Amino acid sequence: MSSYPNWIFSMFAFLGFILSMIPLPWHLEAWNTGTCLFMIWTGLACLNQFINSVVWTGNVINWAPVWCDISTRFMIGSAVAIPCASLCINRRLYYIATANAVTATRADKRRAIMVDLAIGIGIPVLEMVLQYIDQGHRFDIFEDIGCFFFTYNTWVAYVLVTTWPLVIGCISATYSILTIRAFMKRRSQFKELLSANSNLNSNRYFRLMCLAGTEIVFTIPLSCWSIYLNVTSSTIEPWNGWADVHSDFSRVDQFPSVIWHLNEGTVISLETSRWFIVLCAIVFFGFFGFADEARKNYRAAIDSVAKRVGMSTGGSFGSTLWSSTGYVNINIDFSNFC
Repeated sequence: MSSYPNWIFSMFAFLGFILSMIPLPWHLEAWNTGTCLFMIWTGLACLNQFINSVVWTGNVINWAPVWCDISTRFMIGSAVAIPCASLCINRRLYYIATANAVTATRADKRRAIMVDLAIGIGIPVLEMVLQYIDQGHRFDIFEDIGCFFFTYNTWVAYVLVTTWPLVIGCISATYSILTIRAFMKRRSQFKELLSANSNLNSNRYFRLMCLAGTEIVFTIPLSCWSIYLNVTSSTIEPWNGWADVHSDFSRVDQFPSVIWHLNEGTVISLETSRWFIVLCAIVFFGFFGFADEARKNYRAAIDSVAKRVGMSTGGSFGSTLWSSTGYVNINIDFSNFC
């Protein structure tokens, strides 16, 4: 049995979905492509894991095979998509730090968005397609975990699937190091460079650097650990061709909790993969959920709701509710209720 009740993960997974979606509207308005991709992929991955954990709590019944086909394919894509979103963020920060011109044309901005979309959506979709080449059977169902993709352990899997997050993480880390180096060299020009990006100030720039850096710190070690587990937990089989790998493709393997908990490597792999998504959501909200623009949007939302129900927040609301002291000063206009 699991060492903790499964509803705990379900609660955190749903919370991760909410936390990822809260800052999305104002980041979409600012056209921060990499940040939006990070939020969308992380939020949907949390929602996907939440649904799986609820439906398959205490059972391994194949309730929804079509859902599992979609869910497992999305898992494959999201495992690469989050490092790709971090790569988009690091690329943008690098080009800002090394820009020779202060101004950027609309064509430049449009081109940058298209490149980000190609990286943040194109690569994950390509990964979903390539994984099918070494997909030994349809999918697995683990009690409490839900649907999970299966990749036949051959050398082809390491080329097409397993090593992608590590490679992308290393590229992203290279950009991050070059960005820090460029920033140190051109510190005096930094504010001037940021002036060309109306949606990016110094605080947001450094928060993006911290977010991308944190993602790299986790992605590279976890990718190495995943490769190590794949190599050591089972024998790497020879690649005998498409027909051999897909010979029993429609099979669905089902693993009760007492079975999959017998293998420590399986437990670590499954639990790490699903909790990592939740951690990404929490880390993102930690960096951006309490920023100045976030507090401004919270105040606007609360003011809007207050007006609809006939309440007045008063002029002091914005300056006291989100202060570091934690004091709240809300004035209610009772005249509207008379």
